[in-house]
Amino acid sequence: MVKSMTGFGRCECLQDCRKFTVELKSVNHRYLDVNIRMPKKLNFFENAIRTLLKQYASRGKVDIFITYEDTSEKQGVLRYNATLAGEYVRYFRQMAAEFGLEDSLHLGTLAHCPDVLTMEEQSVEEEELWAGLQSALKGAMEQFVSARAAEGERLKTDILAKLSGMELLVKQIEEHSPEIVAQYRARLEEKVKELLGDTQIEESRIAAEVVLFADKICTDEELVRLKSHISHMRDTLEESEGIGRKLDFIAQEMNREANTILSKANELTVSNLAIGLKTEIEKIREQIQNME
Repeated sequence: MVKSMTGFGRCECLQDCRKFTVELKSVNHRYLDVNIRMPKKLNFFENAIRTLLKQYASRGKVDIFITYEDTSEKQGVLRYNATLAGEYVRYFRQMAAEFGLEDSLHLGTLAHCPDVLTMEEQSVEEEELWAGLQSALKGAMEQFVSARAAEGERLKTDILAKLSGMELLVKQIEEHSPEIVAQYRARLEEKVKELLGDTQIEESRIAAEVVLFADKICTDEELVRLKSHISHMRDTLEESEGIGRKLDFIAQEMNREANTILSKANELTVSNLAIGLKTEIEKIREQIQNME
């Protein structure tokens, strides 16, 4: 399955009175780069989240957003620190005596003193939290992979169409190459007659010159390798996982052959066809950059 590196997934999971919401989005990246934003309460699960993601993605810059809500009535427990309250009372009365102040200490004043009354979150078993979080993560990641696969199929269709276009250009270069040699021979013979007049020149001399020219502009090897790369890329597109880097390497090899063909081109038509090849290869390389 061909997958794009661009994707999005979202899932909500309700477990008892706890709600987990997970969103994933990704863009292109050379490697797997993961950024996780979640409540501090869930930080303990960061490594487990990264390990789980690797089962669903191998490349791309992935942002994961996690929210957690606990709607239960007993989210926390109120704690009373009697020792600290006693310390406040003792010091308040000591200050009143030292400075001759009226002792007007009230319960409300004492209750507002720092740390006399505190709210502590109820402890939740890690296994319970992970069960709910994992369910939301898997749901979001499955949707995320589906989105990547759908985009990957569109990229695959586009690349295959461009490969077919490249094959047409290669065929045109192959068909035009013999004409270039024939035209060169005709021009050479005409030039010799113009310079030497009625003087005869050996046919073998002209033939030798034509052979040298034909060897100089010959692109048979490059065209054969280019067709092989096109076929290889088609086969690779049918593979299952992690083909992005492999396709990029094949595209580099294609571009190398197209550059050689362009450098050997001694005629405008072939030059234009070679430029067309390079243009199509560059379009393919741009698409490959989006593939996992």
